[in-house]
Amino acid sequence: MKHKVKLTVIDKKLYPELQEKYCADPDSGECPCYNVGDEFVFYRDEHRDDFWHMGIDTLVKTGANPNKVAGGPKMPHCSEAWDAFSRYIYTGLQGGSIMKGWMKDENTMITCCSDGTRPVIFKIERIDYE
Repeated sequence: MKHKVKLTVIDKKLYPELQEKYCADPDSGECPCYNVGDEFVFYRDEHRDDFWHMGIDTLVKTGANPNKVAGGPKMPHCSEAWDAFSRYIYTGLQGGSIMKGWMKDENTMITCCSDGTRPVIFKIERIDYE
């Protein structure tokens, strides 16, 4: 049995009142790295090891310019987002349970980056295949 992991951007939030109060640029706006609907697929096998390259070129679907999406062909995932989801991706690539007992499906996890003024919410899915 082999395992791959699919990462999907399911939502983006923006808290302009927090940006205005705390950010150096009070008009920072929403996260420029990801778009709702972006999909990424990670492999770790004899041909690819996407985990050790911070997911560069794992983007498989976007409505934006792929060269300007984190995880696209030109740039790795955002370090704040990577910190939030990388452990689940690594676990899934090894065939482990991502979130047993917490999520309805132990092979699925919902997480978000740590940017408190403009978080991006991700769905992580371990997919088993032959």
